[in-house]
Amino acid sequence: MEIDRIDRNILVELQKNNRTPNLTLAEMVGLSPPACLKRVKRLREEGVIVSDVSIINPELTGSKMTLVVSVEMERDRGDIYQIFRHSISKASEVTQCYQISGSFDFMLIVTVKDIQAYEDFVERVLRKDLNIRKFHTSVSMRTVKFTTAVNLDES
Repeated sequence: MEIDRIDRNILVELQKNNRTPNLTLAEMVGLSPPACLKRVKRLREEGVIVSDVSIINPELTGSKMTLVVSVEMERDRGDIYQIFRHSISKASEVTQCYQISGSFDFMLIVTVKDIQAYEDFVERVLRKDLNIRKFHTSVSMRTVKFTTAVNLDES
């Protein structure tokens, strides 16, 4: 799918506020409301816009700790990775999981209410997986930058 300048502008604005009324969005990007609505619909249908969500402040809902967990698997095998990915996808504490290159195989972002909740997660998910060679946990001291926005610069 080809994304032109107007599509980019629409996406930039929707990433800031996906509840912007179509009339306002159309004015912002220089289109008529029907043309703008048609483009947004196409961006959704073609999978460019995946979903509309509300970003929730985890601290105000009880999740006060963010941890970065690096996981090294016992062996470099696709079936082991598949089992791990499936297990992690079911763990509600894991908000992000990346398969990475380097010393570790996976990087997890884990959000929990306290250290006890993290220990429970470790016992329930990580220590049960005999294919994990080791894992390393770092505790986030402060969020410096957090965004869900995709960089849409044309460069």
